[in-house]
Amino acid sequence: MDTGLTTIPEADIEKQRATAQSMITRVVVLEDSSRESGTALAGTNRRFVSTVSTGSVRKTREVELAKTVASVKPDDQLLSIAQHTLLYRARRGLSIALAISDVFARAGELESLQAKNARAPLEGDDATRFKKLLSASAYVSAFAFASYLLQLIDADGEAPNDVEEPDFLFDTPQDALKSMVAGLDGALSGAKADSDLALRAKSFARVAIDGLLTRKGRFDGLGAFEDAHIRIDADDFTLDGFDVAPGKRSKPLEMTFKKPEEVVGNHIAKYQSVKLAKMLMAYDFDRQMNPFVELGGFLFTFIGDGAPGTGKTTLIQMIAGLVNGYCQVAGYPFHYENFGVDQISSYQGKSGQNCRAFIDNVLNPRAIGFGTIDDIDQVAAKRSDDRASAGQHEITGVLMAAFSGAMTVIRGNSTFGMFSNYPENVDDALRQRAGARWLVDGPQTRDDYIDIFVLLAGKNHEIPLGEHRLYAAQEIQRAVDTAYESHSKPHEDGLMQVYERFMKENGQPKTMADVGAYLHRIKEAEPRFTGRAIKNVTDAIKMRAMDIELPDDWFEKPETFMHKGYDEKKAMIEELRGPFDMAMVMQEINRYADSEFRYSDRADDAAVEKLLRDARLRERAAREMEELKQKGLWNA
Repeated sequence: MDTGLTTIPEADIEKQRATAQSMITRVVVLEDSSRESGTALAGTNRRFVSTVSTGSVRKTREVELAKTVASVKPDDQLLSIAQHTLLYRARRGLSIALAISDVFARAGELESLQAKNARAPLEGDDATRFKKLLSASAYVSAFAFASYLLQLIDADGEAPNDVEEPDFLFDTPQDALKSMVAGLDGALSGAKADSDLALRAKSFARVAIDGLLTRKGRFDGLGAFEDAHIRIDADDFTLDGFDVAPGKRSKPLEMTFKKPEEVVGNHIAKYQSVKLAKMLMAYDFDRQMNPFVELGGFLFTFIGDGAPGTGKTTLIQMIAGLVNGYCQVAGYPFHYENFGVDQISSYQGKSGQNCRAFIDNVLNPRAIGFGTIDDIDQVAAKRSDDRASAGQHEITGVLMAAFSGAMTVIRGNSTFGMFSNYPENVDDALRQRAGARWLVDGPQTRDDYIDIFVLLAGKNHEIPLGEHRLYAAQEIQRAVDTAYESHSKPHEDGLMQVYERFMKENGQPKTMADVGAYLHRIKEAEPRFTGRAIKNVTDAIKMRAMDIELPDDWFEKPETFMHKGYDEKKAMIEELRGPFDMAMVMQEINRYADSEFRYSDRADDAAVEKLLRDARLRERAAREMEELKQKGLWNA
């Protein structure tokens, strides 16, 4: 199949409408009556499967999807808007799936084999190859239908827990789609109201796709579809091979955006946020890769920590506002999503599914994505914390696998930010998957406090400003240079002791061996400074080497930079790149190591405070017990 963008003419889809209409009206399917029992095993969504082979016992069942949808309101002869929309989407999805299966047949030799088989039954190798390709075509049609439902059905709320995957049939595309319609009918049969229809249909699409992907290895001949890019503009539907598209259609982003000049303090975090927003816009949709990933310096994950009220939310609003603005200029889709405590479910496995859906939505290669996990210490639990819920532990596992797992692929179209007031409570392995550490400490200097007061006070007054150059301290380049220089020496006491001892024995580092020796000293003092920490440090150094200011005029018109080809973008970026030096290396080591010592110290302080509080309570209890004994009121 053509690896470029394939558009299917509307005439080819309309040609399938009569068949699709008959499928939603009435189909007869063969089902294995003994595939599963009717009673779920306690505590699971699985059913008892008999060990006795009854494969020949199949029965027919009539499926009338339109009647099932209408039965949600049996006393109303007219379909509601929700009912009609779902039926229309199902019919349209079936038409498109059949059209896609025809495209798949034309792309390989299936179409020619079908023509030969129509003239005379195929035999030998031709018959084997024909059956293999016909089954692959059936698989493609089922996947296309499930993907269409997943992308085009809008549903909000917690999905039901009793939706089962269909009894898949892969003999022909029509058989596959009939089995999908039967599965959808079964999922909708439990709907009690219009609001349930969309939720159940979308949940069915997710379950069906999961089931299809687990069966993908059984089919030969799917290779032609792997690199397919199919687009149906009328429906805003895109199918990129077997990539699972996000479960939400893009909606206008509703958020109060902040401009960089409205963020006071947090100079390094603000500076890297602006850079990150521009980096994302270098993504090439055709190549599905970002030059910054290849050249180094792309920030896939970061963690921002600071006390309450220091500006973490404002920073999120600033990044989202910058990226959204650039995407509007370029005409790119932008997806922002936050994962919070409200998505932790009491159902076993559901929290992990919610988190996986969040990750997939942001990673969608056909959009620019920005995902945030606010209050990460409450959402994801330490693996050693036996007081945390099972849902929190599930989320920790999903995030760890997504951010730096064996199957993690970084394309450079999306980034994830974790934010917390108490980062020491985040699991060590998850925290170390954050490629950058941003200390969000808010305003610090006298100038910062004047700037933030003037900004928040507004203009409804006539009070003079006084001797102060407003917002001069917030000029990013000037402020960040000062902030970076401050990390030439450590900030935390524990790291300062390591640094001073190293300098006294070795002097200023001049070689790579000197840097390695310094890193080893840090490791001896802080065991959590592992190989992953070194990778994060080197990534930060590469980012500093790419510490280039992409000109603002590159983002004013899309053709200047954003719409250029991948190789042109890469060449333009390379021209601005410079080498890193020892000063950058030491600053980034100290910045990252400071954060580890800070987290460790805060965790130790919290533990000490708890021990002191417990000791005080024991002493108080002993005193009050003695007083009660003296009064004769102690009856123990």
